[in-house]
Amino acid sequence: MLNGKLPTMTNLSATDGFDSAAIGSEIYERSIAELRADLDAGVLTVRRLIEACLERIDALDRRGPALRAVIEVNPDALEIADRLDAELAAGSSRGPLHGIPVLIKDNLDTADRMLTSAGSLALTSSRPAQDATVVARLRTAGAVILGKTNLSEWANFRSNHSSSGWSGRGGQTRNPYVLDRNPCGSSAGSAAAVAASLCAVAIGTETDGSIICPSSLCGVVGIKPTVGLTSRAGVIPISPTQDTVGPHGRSVADAVALLAAIAGPDLRDPATAQAHFPSDYATLFDPHALYGARIGVLRDAGVVGYNQHVDQAFANVLKQLAAAGAVLIDPVHISEGKNYLQGDEFTVLLYEFKHALEAYLQVRIAHPAHPDAAIPRTLSDLIAFNEAHQDQELAYFGQELFELAAAKGGLDMPEYREALERSRDGTRAVIDALFEEQRLDAIIAPSMQAAWTTDLLNGDRYAGGSSSAGARAGYPLITVPAAAAFGLPLGLTFIGRAYSEQTLIRLAYAFEQATNARRPPQYIPALVPAEIRRPRSDEPWWVPTRPCLATCRSDHLLKSARYSP
Repeated sequence: MLNGKLPTMTNLSATDGFDSAAIGSEIYERSIAELRADLDAGVLTVRRLIEACLERIDALDRRGPALRAVIEVNPDALEIADRLDAELAAGSSRGPLHGIPVLIKDNLDTADRMLTSAGSLALTSSRPAQDATVVARLRTAGAVILGKTNLSEWANFRSNHSSSGWSGRGGQTRNPYVLDRNPCGSSAGSAAAVAASLCAVAIGTETDGSIICPSSLCGVVGIKPTVGLTSRAGVIPISPTQDTVGPHGRSVADAVALLAAIAGPDLRDPATAQAHFPSDYATLFDPHALYGARIGVLRDAGVVGYNQHVDQAFANVLKQLAAAGAVLIDPVHISEGKNYLQGDEFTVLLYEFKHALEAYLQVRIAHPAHPDAAIPRTLSDLIAFNEAHQDQELAYFGQELFELAAAKGGLDMPEYREALERSRDGTRAVIDALFEEQRLDAIIAPSMQAAWTTDLLNGDRYAGGSSSAGARAGYPLITVPAAAAFGLPLGLTFIGRAYSEQTLIRLAYAFEQATNARRPPQYIPALVPAEIRRPRSDEPWWVPTRPCLATCRSDHLLKSARYSP
């Protein structure tokens, strides 16, 4: 800040006439139910729907605002669309997702012509031998795998100085609401793509915050399922204790439709033995479900009290919940808020990352285009690759987490076993006891702060969040758009016990219907002084008036001036 005034952005421009709604309008802000009705009635074909997505990806992701949310488009997408159209013409439908375009995070295996790389150049010369179970289920359900989304490289487990949404292969993903702001990660591209209507829904993964944070910052719904509800087979891992696969959608209904298609037991992932999700999930959508629900208000350090705009939005949310008939138990506490890169959770992740990743690397096979290329098989191989390609992989931040994990021993080490007991089992005991003692249906908390300015040199600026307790326990979370600060989305997280997704969905849906908080992104280049004002108390959402146009420059973000309001 200079003399009390914020500097303006000088190298991102906009001109009148850009209308993102007109680009691929068949997909823009359309729900799965609306798309399904048009496809079944013959008003819309699957091919035209996929073409509309590709138009938006070209206009908004490759050019124009240059979101960089999509790392790769499926070269077979139109051929798949034609086959699905033929099935519909023959009177055969595979269900709610037949012909629906889905983007998936680039850490889920696809045994097709796309790469699976976790955003790293180290994996571009090899490929998986088979689809991830989640991908196979989507194909069976008739979804069109439209492409892969960009992510924080290695799901943000390479450096604690990283910039969320950056990968060596895909570059830096931008936040569709304000382009110099960060989308959070690691499922950055999945959340940003859904927000920008590049697809109907998308798949993300979470170890701690990687679905919840980008969904909140990009103004969409994100569901982090109970560990074991969805299969992790064929997903590039961090932690078998905490990893889970879940959906991003522009509404609760869309996210749930995707979850229903991917949930269930899988012999390739023993943790899913108890997995069950109802096929008739529409019964979960009760707009009055908040009435009489007992909801704990989480007020741990680092969950509230770190940002005045978040605290004000949360206070307004509590009034809305009370008005809808919820019984608020305020406050409740789980534990001191901690960044996940410290303490027992961090110890667990370091040990499990080395063990699980090296097991995954053993089953990679040679890519047809690179039959003689060396395939990394160990964490040490990856470290050596990054050192040999420093200009591409280590230009902005290092790989100290790789190095720390590589130095760890096996999963029989006492340090690991004791840390796991405290991190996972201890957190579960605290949450379960709290639910029992207070007879809770759910716990709520602000999801995250508003998006910070992207800074590849200094990394992310996390202030607080509410994902860690659920992550450590392996319990479910749902974030729903709730408010905004200066046009930047803020989410509300619902926290539950193991396999309580159905209860959380009912509550999240009722909250969504009562508040209608989500607004589409406007692709603002940056916040400038004339556009910044504190919203009035009766103004829950501030929508900027200057959209970013197709002429917005896509130069590297480091060339831009930046500031924080």
